[in-house]
Amino acid sequence: MTIAQAELPAAAAAPAPAKPLLLSVNNIEVVYNDVILVLRGLSLEVPQGEIVALLGANGAGKSTTLKAISGLLKTEDGEVTRGDIVFDGERINGIDPDQIVRRGIFQVMEGRRIIGDMTCQENLRLGAFTRRDGQVKQDLDMVYDYFPRLKERTGLAGYLSGGEQQMLAIGRALMARPKLILMDEPSMGLSPLMVKEVFSIIRRINKDLGVTILLVEQNARMALQAASTGYIMESGKVVLDGTADELKNNEDVKEFYLGGGNEERKSFKNLKSFKRRKRWI
Repeated sequence: MTIAQAELPAAAAAPAPAKPLLLSVNNIEVVYNDVILVLRGLSLEVPQGEIVALLGANGAGKSTTLKAISGLLKTEDGEVTRGDIVFDGERINGIDPDQIVRRGIFQVMEGRRIIGDMTCQENLRLGAFTRRDGQVKQDLDMVYDYFPRLKERTGLAGYLSGGEQQMLAIGRALMARPKLILMDEPSMGLSPLMVKEVFSIIRRINKDLGVTILLVEQNARMALQAASTGYIMESGKVVLDGTADELKNNEDVKEFYLGGGNEERKSFKNLKSFKRRKRWI
């Protein structure tokens, strides 16, 4: 090494390249029954291979956002009236839900929505209804590796516990071989121990299979532990976003979602929406 070379400062490590976007929601508005405006210019991005959390109080529009992406608004007389939803480089606004599933998006609905008078295996096979690749048996074995309890349950799915039904709903999504899973309140109605187990499996699925996950969840603490980035919704729009660590350390997020903060916790019911929204800006 020459003297000149020795005097050169060490080169800074290059930042990790940004992951390509799998999903981009651009300034969408959603209207129900031609008159009720629910989403008001909502935008968010989901990088490929990441877990992204979408948080907010009840009525903020989180489930509507997922239904807009998965094409399920039509079942409730809703529609995207403005903006674009781009998945894997293609605009998917207005496409029928079965076509969206074929493109690689599967939604795990709030409340599980399994078919109670079918067996576990029949529910799982239902998730593969769009596939024609002959690998369904192989993927059933994969699902049973993640959820061994389901292999033991040979009766009707309606007799499963709440946690087992949630596992079945996630397993059914995996049977579609999705690129993106939309999860709506996976912890709802579960015991704390089962919540930890379900979130552990969600992280494993993301890590092992590379499946991207957009996660709507009331349990903000668990969601931000699992996610790399997150968005906070209020009144049909995003009011705050950042990395999971940034959100966990934000005083307003601590106060309203994590039960911390530097001041006495306030109830959302006692604050007007415009005042809360002003806090985020």
